[in-house]
Amino acid sequence: MPLAAHAKALRPIRSHVSLLPLLAHLHPEAIVARRGDDAITLRRFLADIARVVAVLPDCRHMLNLCADRYHFAVGLAANMVTGRISLLPSTHTPETLRQMAAFAPDCQILSDGGEADAHRYPLPVTAFPTLSTAAEAVTGERDVPRLAPAQHIAWVFTSGSTGVPQPHRKCWGRLAISTHATAAALGLDPTRPATFVGTVPPQHMFGFESTVLLSWLTGGAFDAGRPFYPADIAATLAHAPAPVVLVTTPFHLRTVLDEGIPLPTIDRVISATAPLPVELAHRAEAGFGAPLFEIYGSTETGQIATRRSATTPTWTLTRDVQLTVSAGKYWISGEQIDAPTPLGDLIEIVDARHFSLRGRNEDLINIAGKRTSLDYLNRQLCAIPGVRDGAFHLPAAERDGHVTRLAAFVVAPDIHEAHLRAALRERIDAAFMPRPLIYRDSLPRNATGKLPRASCEALLAAHYQARGKARHARSRSLTLAADHPACVGHFPGRPIVPGVVLLDRAARALAAESGLQEPCWRVGSVKFIRAIKPGVDVQLEWQAPGANGAIAFSLSDGAGVIASGSLNPATGAA
Repeated sequence: MPLAAHAKALRPIRSHVSLLPLLAHLHPEAIVARRGDDAITLRRFLADIARVVAVLPDCRHMLNLCADRYHFAVGLAANMVTGRISLLPSTHTPETLRQMAAFAPDCQILSDGGEADAHRYPLPVTAFPTLSTAAEAVTGERDVPRLAPAQHIAWVFTSGSTGVPQPHRKCWGRLAISTHATAAALGLDPTRPATFVGTVPPQHMFGFESTVLLSWLTGGAFDAGRPFYPADIAATLAHAPAPVVLVTTPFHLRTVLDEGIPLPTIDRVISATAPLPVELAHRAEAGFGAPLFEIYGSTETGQIATRRSATTPTWTLTRDVQLTVSAGKYWISGEQIDAPTPLGDLIEIVDARHFSLRGRNEDLINIAGKRTSLDYLNRQLCAIPGVRDGAFHLPAAERDGHVTRLAAFVVAPDIHEAHLRAALRERIDAAFMPRPLIYRDSLPRNATGKLPRASCEALLAAHYQARGKARHARSRSLTLAADHPACVGHFPGRPIVPGVVLLDRAARALAAESGLQEPCWRVGSVKFIRAIKPGVDVQLEWQAPGANGAIAFSLSDGAGVIASGSLNPATGAA
C-alpha cells in the first residue's frame, strides 16, 4: 500500500516533555558500543553520526541494511537527527525490496556490504563511510541530540499475511516509553549499565528494541557483532564486561545449550520471537547462572509484557499498558501504542496486570527469530507463474521448540524444481525455504477447498516412506551465517564458504545425530562440486552406516549438489 494511504489520523502522543534525548549517556567517555577490545565512547558515536549524515542521499526514507550492529545504530541515529524515516521490513528478499520501493518510492539503501552491494539490490545504495578513530573523535564537542516525542522515526512492517508487508508507524516518544517500561520490568539497573549481546539482527523489531534501544536509553553498551554459532556466543559473552545481558531466541538458546560447551555466568537472558518451552527456560537459567525473562509483544504493539518463564506461566503487563476485552477480541492500549490494537493470540485474563497465553494462532511461524505466516508463504508460492496449486506445511514433529524447516506441496508440472526454488527464493526469506518441496499431480483438498493438516501429514509420511527413510533419521538443514568470520576475506567482495568449514559443519552434525563424541570421524573421500555464498540454506543428507561404520553424505541447495563424500569412524569413537 502506498505511503499516502497511511495518512489517516492516529492518536497524538502527549507532548508534556518538549524534547527527549537520543540516549541516556551523559559523559563523553561513556561506552556506547563494543567491538572486541574496542570500546566505542559517546564522543566517537556522535562523531560517527556526523560522518554518516554527511553521506546520506537526498531522500526521506532509508532502508538500513547494515549487518554490523554498530553501523546499523549509527545509521539509524543519522536518519533520526536529520528527520529521515527508517524502513524496517521483516526480511530483505528482492520481492520485499520491490515492495519497499512501491511503499516509499524515494527510499534508498544504507549498506556496509562493500562494492558488491551496489549491484546486489534493486534500489540505489549508499555505502557506509569509514568511521572515526578514537583520536579523531577527540576534536570537537557535540551535544547528545534531542528529538520531539512525536517525531516519526521508522516504519516497521509485519510479515504481510495478505501478500504485502503491512506498515506500522513508530515515533520516538512511544518507543522511549516502551523501552523504559521494558527496562523496569526486566530489572535493569541504570546505575550498573549492562553490555547487551544479541543473536538477533538489529533490523528485527525484537533486536531493534532489545539491543539498540535498551542500551541507548539505559546508558548501556551493545556488542557490535551478531554471534551465531554456540562457541562464538559463549566467547562473546565471556569477553563482554559485566553485567552482561544475552538477547536471543528459543532457537538459538536450544542450539547453544545442546552443544554442551562451558558457558559463562551472566546477568540476564532475554528471549522472544517464539514460545519458549519451560524445560528450555530451566536449562538456560542453569547454563548461564542467570534469570531468563521472556518478552511478549508484536510489531504492531512493541514489547508489552514479560515473565520469568522458569518460575511462572503468567505474563505481567509493562507499566501503562492495558489489556481489555471487546467484541470477543483482546485489545492492547497504552501511551506507547498509536491506537488500541487487537491481539491475535488466545488470551486468558488473570487480573488487571496479568494474563496467560493459551496458544498462538496456528498460522504463525517463527524460525530462528524470523516471523511469517503459512498464509503468506502459500500466497508467495502460488503467485509464481506455472504453479497450479501449492501449500506450505509445518510438520507435527517441528512444533516442539525445534522448528528448523517447513515442507511444501506443489502442483507445477512444467517447472523444474531448481527453477521453482529460485523463484521462491526471490519472494521469501531463506529461513522459510521448504525442505522438502514435494511435487504432486494434485492436492487432496476437501469440499470447501481446504487442505486439512491430517492430509498434509499423510502426504509427508508417504513421501518419506517412498524415499525409504524416516523423518529425522537421514536429513538435516545447515546454514553458515553471512557474517561468519571464516568468510571474511574469502574472498573480498564475493564471499564464499570455505570447503573445510562446510565439511566441519557436516561432520559435527553427523556426530550429533549419531550420538558420538567429537572428534569421531576421518574423511574417507570428499568432492566439492561448486561454491556457495554464506547464508545459503544447505541440506545435509546421508545414508545409514555401512558394515564398516562409514557414512555416505551429500550437501545440496535448491540448485543441486554442492559436495559429496564419505566419513569413516575414527579409532575409539563411541
